[in-house]
Amino acid sequence: MIPVIVVVYYLPVAWSYTVAATIFFIAGLTDMLDGYLARRLNQSTALGAFLDPVADKLMVAISLTLLIHEYSSVWITIPAMIIIGREIVISALREWMAELGKRTSIAVSYVGKIKTAAQMGSIFFLLAVPAPVDNFIGQAGFVFLYIAAILTVWSMWQYLAAAWPDLTAANENEG
Repeated sequence: MIPVIVVVYYLPVAWSYTVAATIFFIAGLTDMLDGYLARRLNQSTALGAFLDPVADKLMVAISLTLLIHEYSSVWITIPAMIIIGREIVISALREWMAELGKRTSIAVSYVGKIKTAAQMGSIFFLLAVPAPVDNFIGQAGFVFLYIAAILTVWSMWQYLAAAWPDLTAANENEG
């Protein structure tokens, strides 16, 4: 759905923002439903476990990039950079911890789930209206974006703290 969101967002019609936001919302809901059903019915696959977080991160990063372009504002760019940067850092951390056989020590936290909800809400609201943020929907999106950015830093801190002993351990092969 990512290319569809981008194409619709840039269509030169008045409804493009609303429809792009709606597609983003539906994609997020179907992703959540898919994850729930996969866990509930024990229907997960290795390919699905790999692709799901990649698709989620791409949808968020590309949508935030659209918003950075649309708003051309440091007030959107900074929290978007924090969110995208955290996703890259935590993805690398999870990959590294998996190589150590300790991926479960950095499992998704409650703060991370709230962060995701705030992040998805902010992107939905901000995609739904053109710049500038001069209405309730845009202002709500702006507020949720900052809540998401704060929770992003908090959850990243939690992940790094959990992994810190492994990050600072001396390499057993050195010496």
